[in-house]
Amino acid sequence: MAALKKDHLTIDSLKFDFARIDELVRMWRESFEFGVGVADPHPIAEQSQYLITKLIPNNMVRIAMLDGKLVGFIAATRDSISQLYVRKGNHRCGVGTQLLDWAKAQSSGSLWLYTFARNAVARAFYEKHGFRIVARGFEPTWQLADLRYEWKAQRAAV
Repeated sequence: MAALKKDHLTIDSLKFDFARIDELVRMWRESFEFGVGVADPHPIAEQSQYLITKLIPNNMVRIAMLDGKLVGFIAATRDSISQLYVRKGNHRCGVGTQLLDWAKAQSSGSLWLYTFARNAVARAFYEKHGFRIVARGFEPTWQLADLRYEWKAQRAAV
C-alpha cells in the first residue's frame, strides 16, 4: 500500500477489492459523465459485468482511498492505461497523479491511452504529466472524437 500525503490528507493506493464493485462503478460512471458531459445509457449491472469480465482480467487495477472513501481508480497493463478516473470533487488533490505514477512505475517505459477530445480536464492532466497526442480518431460506441496519447520515460543522461 502506497500512501500520498497532500495538504494533510493521506491517499492510500490499494489493490482492487471486489467488495467495492458497486461503489467503484458508481464513482466511475459519475466521473465519466462529469468529464465527458454525456449520460451513460448502459445499465449499472452491464458496467459492473464489464469491470468483472473484461477490465479486471486484462489489467492490473488499483483504487485510491481517502478517509475510507473510494476517490479514484486505474486499470492498466505494462503498456497501456485502459481507465483512470477520479471522483468528482476530488480533482487537483493528487489522486490522479498517484495512480498515474503507479502506472508509470510498473510500465515497460512507455504507456498509451485514449481519452475523449471533449474531456478538457483529462487532456490537461495527461499533458501536464508528459503525455503527448499521437493520433486523433473517432470512438464509434460513444460517437465522439477521441485522442491517443503516449508517454515515454525520460532516459537518464550518461
